Amino acid sequence: MANILVVDDELGIRDLLSEILNDEGHSVDLAENATQARSARAAGVYDLVLLDIWMPDTDGVSLLKEWAMAGVLTMPVIMMSGHATIDTAVEATRIGAFSFLEKPITLQKLLKAVELGLARNAAHQAPPVIAQQPTAKSVEGGFAPAPIATTLAMVGEVGPHAHQGFDLDRPLREARDSFEKAYFEFHLAREGGSMTRVAEKTGLERTHLYRKLRQLGVDLGRGKRN
Repeated sequence: MANILVVDDELGIRDLLSEILNDEGHSVDLAENATQARSARAAGVYDLVLLDIWMPDTDGVSLLKEWAMAGVLTMPVIMMSGHATIDTAVEATRIGAFSFLEKPITLQKLLKAVELGLARNAAHQAPPVIAQQPTAKSVEGGFAPAPIATTLAMVGEVGPHAHQGFDLDRPLREARDSFEKAYFEFHLAREGGSMTRVAEKTGLERTHLYRKLRQLGVDLGRGKRN
């Protein structure tokens, strides 16, 4: 899950992007102008920002330049506009924007841009590779580096409904979908198929939960049968 800030003066755009990104499992904050965006950026750390170019108080390119000069442009910023020229897009890229989306924004282009932006942010934030890392936890008599050991331990401790053996040699989105499907199937089985309890456990609204389960192809009757 990533922390994403959406900055757009159009309520409909903010609501739409928020719903889509929430359905993807991300945490989303909203700002309707540059003033609110400044406050949000000062108060929190974001993995990605979706920034509209044309806003009533300060335009997105000026805000982007402001963040760059202040040294707080530490996350990928995807610019959005329905009226920007090529020169504007080039200028934003020169300042430090990660990419540009033209309105109306299609679902496929939005998710692809967000996926690429988050992948770049993850690569930028990743620590340098060390030849030998200190071990954190024993796994079946051996030792693994801390991140791998923790992950394997979590998979091994969730009980009889756990799904082990994830194929990690594939695109990130496919691997994430596989994990999320296993995650929801586990909670459905543990809660006896109760959508109310699963929603409480996972922190999702029931509407978003139903949509996510359908998207992942989860068998809603599995938990009740088990």
